[in-house]
Amino acid sequence: MAEENDSQEKTEEPSQRKLDKASQDGQVLTSKEMFVFTGMAAGLLLISLVPMFARDMLSAWGSLFQIDHADMLHNNWLVKLEVAFWGMILIACFLGLPILAVVLITQIAVGGINFAPKAMSFKGNRINPIKGLGRIFSVKGLVELGKSLLKVILLFSISGFVIYKYMPQVLPLSQSTLNQALEIMLVGFQILIGMLLVVLLIIATLDYFWQRHTLMKQLRMSVKELKDEMKQTEGSPEVKAKIRRMQMEQTQQSARQRDALENVSDATAVIVNPTHFAVALRYVAEEGGAPVILAMGKGVIAERIIEKAQSHQITVFRNELLARALYFTGDIGAEISDKLYNAVAVVLAYIYRVDRGEIMA
Repeated sequence: MAEENDSQEKTEEPSQRKLDKASQDGQVLTSKEMFVFTGMAAGLLLISLVPMFARDMLSAWGSLFQIDHADMLHNNWLVKLEVAFWGMILIACFLGLPILAVVLITQIAVGGINFAPKAMSFKGNRINPIKGLGRIFSVKGLVELGKSLLKVILLFSISGFVIYKYMPQVLPLSQSTLNQALEIMLVGFQILIGMLLVVLLIIATLDYFWQRHTLMKQLRMSVKELKDEMKQTEGSPEVKAKIRRMQMEQTQQSARQRDALENVSDATAVIVNPTHFAVALRYVAEEGGAPVILAMGKGVIAERIIEKAQSHQITVFRNELLARALYFTGDIGAEISDKLYNAVAVVLAYIYRVDRGEIMA
């Protein structure tokens, strides 16, 4: 009974199949606090560019309320309104689209963007008030509540501190020009957002690791689930048939290579790389045709081919590239590939001259 409980306890990391299934169900790693941080960081960067067009926009909006005579109301006011309206649309796009892009990039970096139709399907338990209260007062709900309260307290404290320190510069703004007031307020706003970003970065980092820990803990598997998954994966008819076919092909190839060892004694030369691959070739000019592969193999088979060739005083020639090319393009009992004719001809000619004593090896 104890062993059964141990096997049901979810202590194992989720398999890739479990992660893929969770992704299909809409369970992906995400962090709201990371969105808040990156969105505000992008907003701060964009706000620093506001002075480039702020004066023109304020001037355009200010001119809406400058009506000198009756003709101006009919002739120019609507034109100015249109200019100001499209200017505000341009500012909204200038600020909104980059922030949207940053949020999407953040999700891609955190957990990827996943379209899960299952997550959008209707589920009755989502509108069950009892289960809803259970989710609110669960450990996860309480952690989210505590995190939100802590965030609000920290952000309000930082904001209050900055406003208190900056208040002596804000109070005299009523006596300043519009440009001076705008510059002072913009600098103060940037300082405030910058300090808030530091706090949000800490919160976002902690939230990311907490969300990752929560998701991985939620997807953990028991030993029994892992075993059942392995049975389902490896026990499918298609996988079994493929494994049997590969094993049969490997067995047949190994048997052919072992049987071909008997033919090494008839070889003209053995091309090696240097012990990983070995290919025994036979070529007799009087017989015609291209060189034929009598035997080939790698690893242990290659070593046995070399040993047998040396015992029959057959030349073993080292050429790494040619040995690999012959092994991967040829077959036992078949002629070599026509693409290798020239390379093999050069090697065989060299071996013939060495065997006849015309040149030294």
